[in-house]
Amino acid sequence: NTVPIYEGYAIPHAIQRIPLAGKDITEYLRGLLKERGYNFTTPAEIEIVRDIKERLCYVVHQNFDAVLKESVENTSIEKTYDLPDQRSIVVGNERFRCPEILFQPKHAGLEIEGVHKYAYDSIMKCDVDIRKDLFSNIILAGGTTLFEGIGERMWYEIHQLASSNNKIKVLAPPERKYSVWLGGSILAALSTF
Repeated sequence: NTVPIYEGYAIPHAIQRIPLAGKDITEYLRGLLKERGYNFTTPAEIEIVRDIKERLCYVVHQNFDAVLKESVENTSIEKTYDLPDQRSIVVGNERFRCPEILFQPKHAGLEIEGVHKYAYDSIMKCDVDIRKDLFSNIILAGGTTLFEGIGERMWYEIHQLASSNNKIKVLAPPERKYSVWLGGSILAALSTF
């Protein structure tokens, strides 16, 4: 979800629900690996796919199509993943193809916008006087934002949408996997809550 917050308060009318999550990316990766000849069907095997996603996948900064084309001829991006049964599999361009659906959901057959567009639209629904502050303080939170390169890509994509007089800043704090929990615990600890 995208939640614009200004001076400590959420702006409810500008909150956007994104119908795409880590589970969808795992499922898409499962399909990509199946195309490569690796079939993961049981819950334990799907957990392996999730682990592959978390350990090996990354977001390309820009020019996805060029990187994809180059990956067909270049095997340097391939990584080996050791399965629990001592076998191993090779994961190639699936490493960056699966998280690409965050920015181009159509690759997975989804008729929705990319996360960058939701963030941009959320900011644009806010009062014009606070947009500059929101553009300069975009904070990534949650486990799906842990992909290497996601901050740079988010900056690039929002920069393409926003007017040139907006300073775009995307923050990816190291503890972002638990940001929601941390925020909730701080809120619950307040005497005014």
